[in-house]
Amino acid sequence: MTVAFHAREPLPSCLSGDRQPLRHAVLPLASGWLRRAAAALVLVPILGLGAVTMVAQPALAQAQPARADSEQGAAFQRFVQGLWPMAQARGVSRATFDAAFRGVTPDASIIALTRKQSEFVAPIWTYLTNAVGGSRIPRGQAAMQTHAAALASIEQTYGVPKEIVVGIWGMETGYGSFKGDKDVIRSLATLASARYRGDFFRDELLVALEMLQKGLAERAEMRGSWAGAMGHTQFMPSSYMKHAVGFRGGHADVWDTPADALASTANYLRSFGWTPGLPWGFEVTLPEGYSYALLRGSFASFAQAGVTRANGSRLPSAGEARLFFPAGHTGPVFLLTSNFDVIKTYNSSDAYALGVGHLGDRIAGRAAIQGDWPVSQPRLGKAQVQDLQRRLKRLGLYAGDGDGRVGSGTREAVRQYQQRHRLIPDGYPTPQLLARLQAGS
Repeated sequence: MTVAFHAREPLPSCLSGDRQPLRHAVLPLASGWLRRAAAALVLVPILGLGAVTMVAQPALAQAQPARADSEQGAAFQRFVQGLWPMAQARGVSRATFDAAFRGVTPDASIIALTRKQSEFVAPIWTYLTNAVGGSRIPRGQAAMQTHAAALASIEQTYGVPKEIVVGIWGMETGYGSFKGDKDVIRSLATLASARYRGDFFRDELLVALEMLQKGLAERAEMRGSWAGAMGHTQFMPSSYMKHAVGFRGGHADVWDTPADALASTANYLRSFGWTPGLPWGFEVTLPEGYSYALLRGSFASFAQAGVTRANGSRLPSAGEARLFFPAGHTGPVFLLTSNFDVIKTYNSSDAYALGVGHLGDRIAGRAAIQGDWPVSQPRLGKAQVQDLQRRLKRLGLYAGDGDGRVGSGTREAVRQYQQRHRLIPDGYPTPQLLARLQAGS
C-alpha cells in the first residue's frame, strides 16, 4: 500500500508503504575488478604487452558476473537446504519439499525489481485517472453482470458491497487479465534468500509449502506476481490460508475461479472489520468559512457544521467519519469511515484505497469526483519530502524513516504541525510548508 503508486503489476499489502532497497555487496566486487584492471594497466609499459592486455580485459569483465552468479547460486542453495528443518516442523514432507524446489534457481529479474526505487511520485489525480481510466469502468460493469448471482450471494454473506469487491479485482489484476506469470515458489525463495524485508518472504514461502503439502494447490498452479501474490485478487500465501474460501465449498481456487477469488476477498475484508451498511466514504463540500475545528466526528456533527455531500444527498444518519484532503484543502475533500481503513489492510496506500472506492462507485453508476484538483500548484519531489520528514522528526512529530513518500504518518505529522502553528490542518505537505520548516518557524 503513502502515495506510492502502482505500476501495471501492483505490490501486495505487505510491500506497500515504506520500502528500503536491497543491499548487496556490489562495491567490494567492483573495487576488486578495478584493482585488477589497474594492475594490468601498470604492467603494460613494463612488459610491452599492451595488445594482449586490451584483449584480456573484456574476458575479465565477463568472468566477474559469472563468478557473482555462481556465488549467488551457491548461497541460494544453502538457503534452501537451511529451510528444510523449518518446513519439516510445519508438517511438510521431504517429498513435497524436494518437488517444490526441483530445478529452482534464483530469479535475477526479481532482485533487480527490489532495487528499483521510483524517484517520481505521481500526483493523486493522475493515479485516480488511471484507476478509472480506459475501459476499466465498463469492464467492471460487465464483470458485475457476468457474476451477478455470485456477487449478490457474496454481498449477502459477508456484508461487503459487490462494487468494492469488484473494485479490488479491477485494481489488482484488471479483472483477471494480468494475474502474474512468475513461479511463486521461485519468487518467494529469491526474495527470502536475499533477506529482502527480513523474514517476511521466508515465512510466506513456508506457508506456500504448507499449501502444497495440504493439496490446496498443485505445484504448477503456484503462479503470480514477482512478490508472490496469487490469483484474481492477488492473495499472498498467508492471506490465502487465513481468508480464502470456496464459493461453493471446498478449497478456494483463486487462480482460475473468479467467484472463489471474490468470495475470498469479501471474507478478507469482513475479517478485518468491514462494517456492513457503512460507506467507505464520499466526497463532501465544506461551507464557506469552515473553521476546520471539526476534523473527526459523527456524521451528525458534520451535518450540523454545514458539511454536505458533493452530490447533494444527505449525510448518513449514523456513523463516524474523518475529513481527508488528498491534495490539500484547495482540492476535493472526502469524509472517510473505518471501512476505508479496512480497504487499506489490502494495500496500505491511501491512494490505493481511494482508487478502490472511487472505481467501485463508478462501476455502481455513481458520479465522478466533482472537485477541481490543484494541478497547477507546485508539489514536493521525493528529496523534498524526505527533508520535510526529517525536520518533522526532529520536532517529535514524525516517527518514520523518511522514505520520501507521503503516507498517513507524514500526513498526521504535517497536520499536527499545522495545528500547532494555526494553519489550515489539511495534512498536505506543500513547498510553502517545507520552506517554513527550513526557516525554523
